[in-house]
Amino acid sequence: MAETKYKTIMLKLSGEALAGKEGFGINAERAVEIARRVKEVQGMGVRVGIVIGAGNLWRGRVGVEKGMDQATADYMGMLATVMNALALMDALEKLEAETRVQSAIEMRAVAEPYIRRRAIRHLDKGRVVIFGGGTGNPFFSTDTAAALRAAEIGAEVLIKATKVDGVYDKDPHVHNDAKKLDKLSYMDALNLRLEVMDSTAVSLCMENGLPILVLNLWDDHALSDAIKGKRVGTLVSEKA
Repeated sequence: MAETKYKTIMLKLSGEALAGKEGFGINAERAVEIARRVKEVQGMGVRVGIVIGAGNLWRGRVGVEKGMDQATADYMGMLATVMNALALMDALEKLEAETRVQSAIEMRAVAEPYIRRRAIRHLDKGRVVIFGGGTGNPFFSTDTAAALRAAEIGAEVLIKATKVDGVYDKDPHVHNDAKKLDKLSYMDALNLRLEVMDSTAVSLCMENGLPILVLNLWDDHALSDAIKGKRVGTLVSEKA
């Protein structure tokens, strides 16, 4: 078994990670690609928690822009995260990775209710735990849910999996001179508005001393290399 830097991680996935080229819906092949990466890390003896967004199925702000009540729009988003969690669970279990889905909004027919001690017990038994339903409250993002659950399960790092290889000082898709930042402090992430995660999530990580690692999920080795302690992506911590 490979030596690892982290024993417990929280992996934050966007809903779009499950979408195909069309950018919406759930693509079974993409789910399997993600599952393979997670299973590889699990096979290294790492306890893995996952929070996934819902942008591939529903964006609450679109509903709000069309006059929908904010809380209603957010609850719809929470339900969509559970759909994504079930899709990812199915992909993981097809690879024989034992998985549990826990939801902050009770729906016992398809997912366990979120209970911290039970989640930790699952992790101790080597199961991947996918946390659906956000925080269970409107007005909070899945970034904040990931930070909260990471703190609750004692994760040593919150890994934000994206389509880029780290955080840049400006949008690299627009600016050719954009510079990648290898390290970043929490305060710089907040003050420079670099959109690492939303400000509530970053603040929660800062208060709990939980580092955030931003990396490219679609790099075949980025996630496993990060677990081994190799320099990957951008690390957000107390000191840059």
